[in-house]
Amino acid sequence: MGTQGLEGRACFWASSLRISGHATFELGATWIHGSHGNPIYHLAEANGLLEETTDGERSVGRISLYSKNGVACYLTNRGCRVPKDVVEEFSDLYNEVYNLTQEFFRHGKPVNAESQNSVGVFTREEVRNRIRNDPDDPEATKRLKLAMIQQYLKVESCESSSHSMDEVSLSAFGEWTEIPGAHHIIPSGFMRVVELLAEGIPAHVIQLGKPVRCVHWDQASGCPRGPEIEPRGEGDHNHDAGEGSQGGEEPRGDRQDEDEQWPVVVECEDCEVIPADHVIVTVSLGVLKRQYTSFFRPSLPAEKVAAIHRLGIGTTDKIFLEFEEPFWGPECNSLQFVWEDEAESRTLTYPPELWYRKICGFDVLYPPERYGHVLSGWICGEEALVMEKCDDEAVAEICTEMLRQFTGNPNIPKPRRILRSAWGSNPYFRGSYSYTQVGSSGADVEKLAKPLPYTESSKTAQGSSSEQLPGHLLSSKCPEQSLEPNRGSIKPMQVLFSGEATHRKYYSTTHGALLSGQREAARLIEMYRDLFQQGT
Repeated sequence: MGTQGLEGRACFWASSLRISGHATFELGATWIHGSHGNPIYHLAEANGLLEETTDGERSVGRISLYSKNGVACYLTNRGCRVPKDVVEEFSDLYNEVYNLTQEFFRHGKPVNAESQNSVGVFTREEVRNRIRNDPDDPEATKRLKLAMIQQYLKVESCESSSHSMDEVSLSAFGEWTEIPGAHHIIPSGFMRVVELLAEGIPAHVIQLGKPVRCVHWDQASGCPRGPEIEPRGEGDHNHDAGEGSQGGEEPRGDRQDEDEQWPVVVECEDCEVIPADHVIVTVSLGVLKRQYTSFFRPSLPAEKVAAIHRLGIGTTDKIFLEFEEPFWGPECNSLQFVWEDEAESRTLTYPPELWYRKICGFDVLYPPERYGHVLSGWICGEEALVMEKCDDEAVAEICTEMLRQFTGNPNIPKPRRILRSAWGSNPYFRGSYSYTQVGSSGADVEKLAKPLPYTESSKTAQGSSSEQLPGHLLSSKCPEQSLEPNRGSIKPMQVLFSGEATHRKYYSTTHGALLSGQREAARLIEMYRDLFQQGT
């Protein structure tokens, strides 16, 4: 069964689908990126989730593959394979330039005007100039390498979940931090991580399929509440007919106090209201961009709104194709598409009818004993949104034609089955994961993560959102008057924000999402610890 809605609300993008009972296909998160100090890795390792992970599934490259074994087959739209030595030469050149993109942030290197502070613009022009100035390559080889630039930038765009690397900030690109160690696949599915995290939480405490309409915060300080958000005890999700309660039982008296004012009230789409002292918002940046004006009352502070606008989020989708028999060789771990007519192209945007040109290639799922004969295609950006609107039959037909064209094999049959994601059009995600867009920086991530309402401590202790590690508490001291529990005071940390987009160093990753949740829990723990110490 597909479970996209459930996993996304846990901020893991884990949508694990089991087909024919023999394999789990990940529509969302696939790899644990890095192992040294990665809390996701340690959780999976400690609970035996990696016992069936094969050696080939522990890839070590910067770009993740389903298997480190074998080679990537670069194919042109004329049905020719790019020679291995050309691929290796180009790859070395591209990686040299990629390393240069990291220096602007890490070493404070100034960005020149020609690059437009864009990773894509800088990379494309730097690689292009080096290819053209190479005295040893014949013109045909140079032409082929120039065409490969666009293919590599498509892969990079899928990795960044941007429409195009042209939209990714060059000055901020190097702040994203890679955890050392191999990338690991969880054979039983990434959902197992979410299930492990949920263990020990009573089932009646978690409500699924419960969309929220609005978070009303700062209620106790006199903001208008309106009759439609008056808390109703009978709808309290902590006192429904679940564990430890009976269906006709009245809620506890503390929820019935008519004079009680809760600082936060969560209004659900089914009109139930849930009062709270604190709410941790984990919705994606895509949802915030679409709904921030209606999702919070009172409105968000201007600097948080500006950060939401400046930061970027795009869509990266997968297209799984299952075949009766493999038409690729056993040494092939991926089929990469190089359009020779894009050698001089300076854009990664295509008209809607040519959306398929944004598919950078298909990876071979490994091992076949587990998955069968399956390819996983990658597409991102606006073209992914166009793909999401097509039906399965149309997508399967177009992908088959592309495979025939690039392999030069007109006899490739249509796949027996197709499975694909649709993160961009999913109303609970509106994209896959975030990136630092041109014009944004890590400071915007800090602003997005800052709890509401703002206090002096939250204004001066912003740097902690990227430094917190598992089990470490934050040193964000709240002013004594803001901790005063008396009714009518401005209670701190009413609305907190977590999710991958709020982690300055590990945005776009599952470990970033988990660490951000631990960070917000630590904020509350330390606040109440300080309050307890003040009262003793």
